[in-house]
This record gives sequence, C-alpha cells and structure tokens, in this order.
Amino acid sequence: MSAYDDRDGYIWMDGEFVPWRDSKVHVLTHALHYASSVFEGERAYGGKIFRSLDHSKRLHNSAEIMGFKIPFSVDQIEQAKTEALAKSGLESAYVRALAWRGSEMMGVSAQNNTIHLAVAVWHWGDYFAD
Repeated sequence: MSAYDDRDGYIWMDGEFVPWRDSKVHVLTHALHYASSVFEGERAYGGKIFRSLDHSKRLHNSAEIMGFKIPFSVDQIEQAKTEALAKSGLESAYVRALAWRGSEMMGVSAQNNTIHLAVAVWHWGDYFAD
C-alpha cells in the first residue's frame, strides 16, 4: 500500500476537488501546533455512508465546541461526502471529513484564521489491522 500522501484520486478541499497528491497544508498551520481541528471518521458500505448525517452534524458541533464555525453547512458537507465517495469509485470505503484553522496566525486563539474543510475517501481494508 502506498503512503497516504502518494495516491491516485482526489480530495475535496474548500469546495473543490484537488488531485490527491496536491492537497497540501503548510507546516505552520494553526491546527498542527494547537490542535485546532475536528474530524469525523466514517465508513461507507455498498456506496452509502453509515449514519452520514449524524456525523456531519457532530462535525459542526465539535467545531463550535472548539470555538470555530465551519464555513460549509451540514447539507454542503453531506453533498461533499457523497460526491467524494462517488468520485473515488469505491463502494466500501473510509470517509474522513476534517475541519481546521489555517496558517494566518500562530497565536493560541487565532480567531481570524481561515477555517478549512476537506473530505478524503479511500479504501481501508480491515480497520483494526493497522
């Protein structure tokens, strides 16, 4: 299996699909230093994401708890996940939605940093094997 940064396919980032290998985040991104990110790990079976809406709502709620607002609605996240799964060509897959504070500031609060959202989908065989 290839490394996660070296795969074919696309990742949905901030409203558009980018080639998998081109989906980059700077090393001085706030989320990397201050853990200002939230994510949902989801599974798709037979082309349908299990309890997808519950996950998208929880992603929004988690961001609010962390003190930021995701700039995409729950419905937009649902659409992004559906499109990402379809574009992946996989029926059964792992779906990761992730929101984070960007790299404009490095202070603890960084309230004015851009909030980003990405959705990646990949084949992950036995979830517990790793």
